[in-house]
Amino acid sequence: MKKVILALMVFTLSISMLACQTENGSTTTPPDNNLEGSLESILESIYQNADVDESFRDFIDEGLYTTEITTDRVGYFLGKEGIEYEEGIASEPVMSTSAYSLCLIRVKDGADIEQIKNDIAENVDPMKWICVGVDPSNIIVDNIGDVVFLLMSDFQTQALYDSFLALAD
Repeated sequence: MKKVILALMVFTLSISMLACQTENGSTTTPPDNNLEGSLESILESIYQNADVDESFRDFIDEGLYTTEITTDRVGYFLGKEGIEYEEGIASEPVMSTSAYSLCLIRVKDGADIEQIKNDIAENVDPMKWICVGVDPSNIIVDNIGDVVFLLMSDFQTQALYDSFLALAD
């Protein structure tokens, strides 16, 4: 009787494994908790929902611009060339006496997101600006699903990070 039950279990597992295979033979993975929408809309949500003081709200509304992270500028924004990503944006001040950068990248399917986060954290330059920099303890690299968040800021850091994390709910 035990052998029959064991055989049925093996058969059931075999069928379920076959059902989870794609055409090229690899098994599918369940979708992660990927964030929906464009990177621009994710960035807008972070800024809108951040519990920041009024002076920083003015900074967000009037002093920041958003630019695409292109392959020829990935080293400047993320600290290392060759990071595999689908798309990326950076939000930085037009002109400011304080160093500030919030970057979002959507990684390619199958990319090693932990390695990408480590590469960014180990290589990003907190002194990339002329005459100003960010305390290295105020650099945050994290992700929700396929979106990697990089924040370098000496002010409102936790509020912006909390706003990003709230997007996972």
